[in-house]
Amino acid sequence: MDMRRFTFGLGIRISKSVLVLSFAVFATLVVLGNVTDYYTNFEFVTHVLSMDETFNDDIMYRAITNETIHHIGYILIILIEAFIMVSCWVGGINMLRHLKSDPAAFHQSKLWGMIGLTAGLALWFLGFQAIAGEWFGMWMNADWNGIPDATRVTLFLLGTLIFLTMKNDDMETTKK
Repeated sequence: MDMRRFTFGLGIRISKSVLVLSFAVFATLVVLGNVTDYYTNFEFVTHVLSMDETFNDDIMYRAITNETIHHIGYILIILIEAFIMVSCWVGGINMLRHLKSDPAAFHQSKLWGMIGLTAGLALWFLGFQAIAGEWFGMWMNADWNGIPDATRVTLFLLGTLIFLTMKNDDMETTKK
């Protein structure tokens, strides 16, 4: 058996597991912060949905000023973040449990990680960049613009998801 190939394949599997678990830690901290310091980010959601600091009056028909809807939207965001957190923890742990499994079993163990990362992309790209950023004009807001942070998270998620789904973690050896 070629130990270099075995070590390389195992290294890739460990790397994929660590990246998914890293996002699980990130999502855990986000959920913890949003739950224990609810009103800090609630204020952010309120300003974005109310569009109270945008400079284009032509799009103000999109504004949502009802505080109950703000709470519902923020709680929905927290619930999605919690789903992402749990999915990434389950996915990362499953991957660690299958580090030395056959390629098909290890590839299958990535499922919950892929689900969590995809849900993260849906939240941070679709939710924060597309809907909040474009529809509610968050990009126009000097003080309440979360697009740079959403972009940073989206890029990590996308890179990790691409790396995770690649079938480059085969630990089988081939004869030369």
